Amino acid sequence: MRTPHRGVAVAVAAAAALFPAAPSALASTSTAGPRVSCTATLSAPTRDAAFGEAATATGAPEPLLKAVAYMLSRWDDHQGKPSSDGGYGVFDLGDRAPEVWDGADKGRAAGATSQIAAASELTGLTADALRRDPNANICGGAALLASYHDGGDGLNSWRDAVARFGAKNDFVRQVYQTLRSGQSRVTADGQRVTLAADESVALPAARLAAGAGVDCPAGLDCEWLEAPYAKGSPTLPDGTTDYGNHDLADRTGPGGPKIDYIVIHDTEGYFDPSVRLAQDPTYLAWNYTIRSSDGHIAQHLDAKDVGWHAGNWYVNMHSIGIEHEGFAGTATWFTESMYQTSAALVKHLAQKYGVPLDRAHVIGHDQVPGTVLGATKSMHWDPGPYWDWDHYFDLLGAPIGGGLKTTADVAPGDVVEVRTGYQDNPQPVTGCAAASPPSPDCVPGAGTNFLPLYQSPSETAPLAADPGWKPGSAAGTTYASDISARVVSGHKFVVAQVQGDWLGVWWAGSLAWLHNPADRPVVVRTQAKTVTVKSATTPADVYGRAYPEASAYTGTGIPVQALSPLEYTIPAGQTYAVSDDDVVTDYYRATTFDGSGPGDRTDLKGQDRYYQLWYAHRQVFVRTAEVDLHDAQPSPVSSTAPPVISGSVEVGGELTASPGTWSRQVAGFTYQWYANGAAIPGATGPTYRPGVRDLGKKVLVEVTVDDPYFTAASARSAATAPVAPGTFTSAEPPTVSGTPKIGRTLTASPGTWTPSPDKVDYQWLRDGVPVKGATGRTYHLKGHDRGARLAVRVTVSAKAYAKATATSAATRPVTTH
Repeated sequence: MRTPHRGVAVAVAAAAALFPAAPSALASTSTAGPRVSCTATLSAPTRDAAFGEAATATGAPEPLLKAVAYMLSRWDDHQGKPSSDGGYGVFDLGDRAPEVWDGADKGRAAGATSQIAAASELTGLTADALRRDPNANICGGAALLASYHDGGDGLNSWRDAVARFGAKNDFVRQVYQTLRSGQSRVTADGQRVTLAADESVALPAARLAAGAGVDCPAGLDCEWLEAPYAKGSPTLPDGTTDYGNHDLADRTGPGGPKIDYIVIHDTEGYFDPSVRLAQDPTYLAWNYTIRSSDGHIAQHLDAKDVGWHAGNWYVNMHSIGIEHEGFAGTATWFTESMYQTSAALVKHLAQKYGVPLDRAHVIGHDQVPGTVLGATKSMHWDPGPYWDWDHYFDLLGAPIGGGLKTTADVAPGDVVEVRTGYQDNPQPVTGCAAASPPSPDCVPGAGTNFLPLYQSPSETAPLAADPGWKPGSAAGTTYASDISARVVSGHKFVVAQVQGDWLGVWWAGSLAWLHNPADRPVVVRTQAKTVTVKSATTPADVYGRAYPEASAYTGTGIPVQALSPLEYTIPAGQTYAVSDDDVVTDYYRATTFDGSGPGDRTDLKGQDRYYQLWYAHRQVFVRTAEVDLHDAQPSPVSSTAPPVISGSVEVGGELTASPGTWSRQVAGFTYQWYANGAAIPGATGPTYRPGVRDLGKKVLVEVTVDDPYFTAASARSAATAPVAPGTFTSAEPPTVSGTPKIGRTLTASPGTWTPSPDKVDYQWLRDGVPVKGATGRTYHLKGHDRGARLAVRVTVSAKAYAKATATSAATRPVTTH
């Protein structure tokens, strides 16, 4: 069911009462017919234009409409399919009836209509059109927002209306922040929508502190909905093992275990039923639930305690679980409001508890490994193929690939990080409705967060196999839950082979192939430690838990937890990237309600050590005793053609260095210029202007690779010819001022020169002939100048520059009066 906290629908009667004075575009205000004409909006040629027409029709400010819609859908219409909370279209209009807004945010009474029904009443558009037609949805959303407006001028007067559309104050602040910062993007169906930034927009006051008892950053809308710690029956003894729905621990104190991961889930249900499950002592608990419509957060557990959410006790011990309202098979969208709130929460938790902001520690539930042999096939696959990891990590301030460009320049032995894209990465997915009910059918062309791997370098080859997820040698499929052959954004590989546009990488113990086309590369070179198996004949076992060795349990009363390898191994000759080389080897014992069992509430540490690896779709562990660890090593690179200097080899001329060509595609270079073999201080850019001190010297440049992925390597250009004297440039010619009459004085201006000369010499000319002795800046006219035309020739000079001359225009003939 749709969450009752959606808060964005309105009773039709309430809509009529709240609607502002109708502009000329509105129809009759009678409740018997529509009050907004959507004709112009429906015929708008672009989505951007549709917002403008909807603003005209409803009186709602166009920038506000764009900002509200951006926070709900990022302006995508999603081809008529529902969002994670059941809304439709650009404005995420709800099709289920929530409770009515009561004006005080203290609860809502029953009897409301849905958003789509209300928008239909306001506009006369059918519910089907509001679901499926983007322009109709924009007009309906604008009409609905306008119906919430209580009057007043300016954007500030619309805050209550926005709050009613988004249910909570945090949504209002997100919308107004979007108005301030602006946004521009191309939607999944190719529509460019632009919201210009407006720094004059006043932001609503931020929540100064999180609510009492919640572990959230200031400014987020968080509430405490406690997960109970209770016996299965009040009459059971305190030492019972029948209790729920989590375990007590000291994860934020010295008792441990340490928090190392944040697990991203989706609820596979709506917000209210999901939080009720977390409050059920007979069910299980996680740490947080986030509502789709407005990003509202419910916290259920203190970070010190252990939730039961990951399906792997070791991961539970060390993780915080965050559930996001939605369905893994919903072929599109988690709202922007949810993404932003979730990212703010995760950033806060990661900083507070020391969790690295990377894809090996902020993980999907689908990356959690199985626990024992045969368990992998029963693990979960949420948040699914439609969670936008690229966008999420941008919001976290830790972009996948470190913000570097993707590259097709990859060689065997390189470690690469996959960056799939999302909107521009529509991969085939099937079976959404069956895999994740009540998800609708998969949407062809929808963005996805993964790339397929193949068993050979061809898109017609079978998809890669995963013997844990699908036991045996069965190839992967496009079925929504089948992650056998899906490499998700942020995954790291060691490249084993390269064939054209194809990269051969190790995947679940076998060679799999990733398409990395030159016109759209999908990997970024990176660095990581790697492992290979020690034995030439015996593969290394792979584990889903980093549990202590058997001897660690001696004398503790804690039963030995068997080290059960998973379905995977690392054979000789294969190399895998390490995602954590400092894994905690421990087992937190918790089996009785009051902690009275032997060793209960003890974090047992072991001496055995593990590395965490990128392996198939998941994160796994391998014993250090079975593998060799290799430090990250820069790859070699060499010059294949030296740098070349072009430009004027003279004092003041500009010389430009090309970096030459190199054996690998390099991110950047540094430069150092030399004169007669000596480094020129400060000359460290790709261009250089020789100075006076360089006159007669030969210049060259040394180019050095500036890319941490590669070894240090430099190359020098050939030396230039000796630097010649510089050349003056005349920007403005000399001029003569004064009246050309006998007895008067003429004055010369030298004009404008680059560079400024050290010395200026003058020679006056009478009808083009030098006047003997007339070499000053001024010239006094005498009788023999009568009828002649006077001009001045200026000669400039400076050290290390060739002399230059320029002549002024001649005066008119000299007269006597």
